[in-house]
Amino acid sequence: MTDAEIERAVPREYQNLPDDFWDNATVVWPVGKEAISIRVDQDVLDWFRQSGPRYQSRINAVLRSYMTRNWKQGATSQAVRRKHPLA
Repeated sequence: MTDAEIERAVPREYQNLPDDFWDNATVVWPVGKEAISIRVDQDVLDWFRQSGPRYQSRINAVLRSYMTRNWKQGATSQAVRRKHPLA
């Protein structure tokens, strides 16, 4: 794949990132997804939706970030820890 092909394939929001953007990145292995019904404030949903397609994936990423931070601080129950791959 040429640099030009890669440039065309990359979504706008990922173009022109600073050189150090990935310095603190970690690999997140995919886990199974489960369809749920959740109530969120209308303005929160609108904000995520206006960011374009895959807004539900971005909501999931925010929730995962929150979970991971609290996981590291020990705020997760033992029952959840036994079921989760980070355990």
